[in-house]
Amino acid sequence: MMTDLRMNGHAHPAGNTTKSAYPRQLEDLIAQAKRLAREAGAIPSQNKLKAALHVRSERARTVLQALRESGFDPTVPEAGSGVGPAEPDREPVTEPVPVIDPPTVPTPDSSAIPQQVSTPAEPVPAPRVRRAHVRHPMSGWPVVLLAAPAFVAIWSGWVGLGELAGFGMVRPLPGIADGFAINSAITLPIGVEAYAAYALRVWLATGVGANNRARRFAKWSAIGSLVLGMCGQVAYHLMAAYGVTVAPWGITTVVSCLPVVVLGFGAALAHLQHRDRTESCHD
Repeated sequence: MMTDLRMNGHAHPAGNTTKSAYPRQLEDLIAQAKRLAREAGAIPSQNKLKAALHVRSERARTVLQALRESGFDPTVPEAGSGVGPAEPDREPVTEPVPVIDPPTVPTPDSSAIPQQVSTPAEPVPAPRVRRAHVRHPMSGWPVVLLAAPAFVAIWSGWVGLGELAGFGMVRPLPGIADGFAINSAITLPIGVEAYAAYALRVWLATGVGANNRARRFAKWSAIGSLVLGMCGQVAYHLMAAYGVTVAPWGITTVVSCLPVVVLGFGAALAHLQHRDRTESCHD
């Protein structure tokens, strides 16, 4: 019970175990923070204060700022902690010292002293400034050159697999634009490969929005998307080589679920990026 009283910063009558409904005052939090600092021998960080005092980031930042502005030193023992009070400094008693006049030294004649001829100082060479090496960004044309044939092969493979699995021409706007039709098989290469590129970018990126949780999720989902893309290409080319006109039910089931899976993974990755960016700004 005494521990609860100290943590809440309010005294309760004996026998009353109900915690106070009022918030802890700033002075109580500063006192607890000083005790933590003396135990650790250094002023704790904002995250340690937040975890130890069970407060939010703004409250922990206020306590930390109050400690620093008050000039608190955790290495100095607190008054009444067992260390005897320091005696007041006493001014040393000094005895009067007799003043003795120095002997008189005759001043030499300035004409007898040889005059020194001042020579101009040699100019000091200026320090040589080393020019910083500027790294020029790499050109992006190799990536474009590699992506162009891969795009053609991946697009044709996914579209062909989608047509074997039942994807085809649909009218997405019936009653509004009856003449507008689109081949639903194009949703496979756009969805799967676009998400793979997006997750790969988050995995390898640095800076805001690429913290541990989002990067870890992007890493494994990017690897899974690339492996899934390879499996889709293999399945289509095998069926095309053997003259299969309709995909088996297992492949059809997996392919039909891909747009929904891609949507869920993309939304989850974007949510993780937003949450990591928001928490980093608050801290």
